[in-house]
Formats: sequence, C-alpha cells, structure tokens
Amino acid sequence: MPKKLLNFLKKDLSPPPPKRQVAALCRHSENGDVLLITSRDSGRWVVPKGWPMQGRSMAEAARREAWEEAGVRGTIGKDHIGTYHYAKMLPKGILVPLEVQVFLMSVEKLSKGFPEQGQRRRGWFAPHVAASMVEEEGLKQILLQLES
Repeated sequence: MPKKLLNFLKKDLSPPPPKRQVAALCRHSENGDVLLITSRDSGRWVVPKGWPMQGRSMAEAARREAWEEAGVRGTIGKDHIGTYHYAKMLPKGILVPLEVQVFLMSVEKLSKGFPEQGQRRRGWFAPHVAASMVEEEGLKQILLQLES
C-alpha cells in the first residue's frame, strides 16, 4: 500500500483526541477527607467537574465548578495532580470520550447555599472510601494516591 494512502487512512480512521474537562478534588484541610457529590443525571458519586471556561485558567475553571456544583470555597493548586477518562452522554445519546484534569483544592468553606444545591447530594469520605464509590478507574487511582 502506498505510504501516502496509509498515512491518510491512519489519520482519517483514528479516533479524535478526547475533549477535555476539569475537576476539583476538594479536600478537607483538617482531616484529609474528600468531598464527593452526586451527578444530576444518574445520582452516581463524582467530583465537581465541567468544561474549561474562556478567560479562566484550567485551575480557575475547576474552582468555579467546585462552587457551582458543591458550594466549596478554597484554594486550588495551579497544576493538575492527575487525569482520568470517561465517556459523557450528550443529548441525543451521543457518547463523547473525555479526559479530565484533576486539580487539588483545599476546602476553606462549605456553603449551605450554592447554584446547584437542590440538584445534588454531597458527602465527606476518606479517600479510600471515596475510591470505592466512584466508577472511573483513573479517578479511583488518584483518590488512592491521597492515602499514601
């Protein structure tokens, strides 16, 4: 097969790179527990996450998601501590592969009122317990690394 055709086929038949999201791994500053929230659609346990935001760094976007989804205020690291992958179901049943950059956030305040308060539950868990509650293997590994 000609090299030009082979390169064309590799390029056109390979899956596109995953889209990126950001997440805040919210950690209690005193006891090291992590905050999980439930997703709005399935009710499974997740960390606050969302899409990057124009005009904000990835870390600042993650911090904003922590506020909107969990009512968290605190200090977030500027560099991500790991990544994990999952498939997000979009409207019309389209599955999109996503890579999530996870930023560690030290929780300074947990507000009673926040934008998505009526749509989610939240809870504090030891990292190894939280790891057993989330579905994404990469997120489990990030949580377990907090134990060491």
